[in-house]
Amino acid sequence: MSSMATRVFRLIRGGGRGTEPVYKSIRMVNFSWVSVVAALLITLVGVYSIDVSGQLRSSGDMELAAVAAKQVVFLIIGMLACVVIALPHYRLVGYMSIAMFVLCIGLLIFLLVPGVPTWLVRPRNGARAWINLGLMDFQPSELTKIAFVLVIAWYMRYRSQHRKIRGLIVPGIIAAIPVGLITVQPDLGTSSLFVPALFAMLIAAGAKLRHLSLIVVCAALAAPAAYPFMQPHQKQRIVAMVKQFQGDDSTSFDINYQSDKAQTLIGAGQGAGMSDSAARAVVYYNKLPEAHNDMIFAVVVARFGFLGGAAVLALYGLWVGGALMVAASCREPLGRLVAVGLSAFIAAQVVINIGMNLGILPIIGITLPFMSYGGSSLLTCWLMTGLIVNVALHRPRPPYRSSFEFADDEGPDTMLATRAYGRKIGFSGRAITR
Repeated sequence: MSSMATRVFRLIRGGGRGTEPVYKSIRMVNFSWVSVVAALLITLVGVYSIDVSGQLRSSGDMELAAVAAKQVVFLIIGMLACVVIALPHYRLVGYMSIAMFVLCIGLLIFLLVPGVPTWLVRPRNGARAWINLGLMDFQPSELTKIAFVLVIAWYMRYRSQHRKIRGLIVPGIIAAIPVGLITVQPDLGTSSLFVPALFAMLIAAGAKLRHLSLIVVCAALAAPAAYPFMQPHQKQRIVAMVKQFQGDDSTSFDINYQSDKAQTLIGAGQGAGMSDSAARAVVYYNKLPEAHNDMIFAVVVARFGFLGGAAVLALYGLWVGGALMVAASCREPLGRLVAVGLSAFIAAQVVINIGMNLGILPIIGITLPFMSYGGSSLLTCWLMTGLIVNVALHRPRPPYRSSFEFADDEGPDTMLATRAYGRKIGFSGRAITR
């Protein structure tokens, strides 16, 4: 039996030094349930908001719009997927991370292959980002987010090279592969989420802020050079946003139409929102494009007002907060990095989407997690939630390094204690601190 297969077998059976059966290492009381409750509440608000955006309703009519009914089906599938991925120890998922990442990259390449039948890969809004599975359209870039977090966490779990500027090259290359393929689709919105997630994981793993700050400054200085290579519609979005900031409404019925309508709905909600029938009428007659998808937050605020929008933001804060508390309570680096990476993806996506709805960021086609309509998006979000539950449920199983601790961060006494603990659980002092 190969060494990898042996480790997997022992992890399941509970054999080996210092281990115990998996079922004895479960922690039912943990912070992940905060994220689960927040995810369920956000999704239910999303289903209702999708229904508001999907139809006018006569008095006494309680039937859901077709898109809202489909979202309920996606919710059930997503929750089942959440349970399934939460059951095995997250280290088992880590063993499969490289294969998962390679598979996702293969699917992203497949989307770009010329000559693929249009019934299988049909461009939508100019982007080749979906594979037609019959019952639903599958978006590989969504699952690539999870595979990316897992493979980065698996790579960095016992390393310290990222503490040096040259050590950031390998994580950067791993991130550049999906970012490049997704940008070519083109899907600038999804590709923009990988860098914040990578930076969050690097910081959690002990990367030095001065190195990351240098990269950010260099990227900011080089950003204008990328403008000539952008697609025409991408350039128009940037120009439109600048005009919007300048108070120029000449593009309100052109490139800024979607942003203008979203802001109109948000303003119409005022403090406490409108009645159900009034909100449906306002959304229907304003003809907001993608009201059930990218612009769902505008529908929420139109219905529930500023207070409702703030409540939704609070729920997202609970999800991210619960995930970060799971990361903080996990003593093992793989679980900690997974929780941090997934929470960074959700947080970045929420910030960008709501910024689009408020008109302070260009519209780059990005969904609001758990809330926007879409099977791939909702399934991915619930899989992320399941992984957070997984990390929280399962106690770390030795051998593991207790945290990202390095010689220049600690005093001599702490380092000696860390090395002694490493020898106790089966690692050499060098392996613990390298």
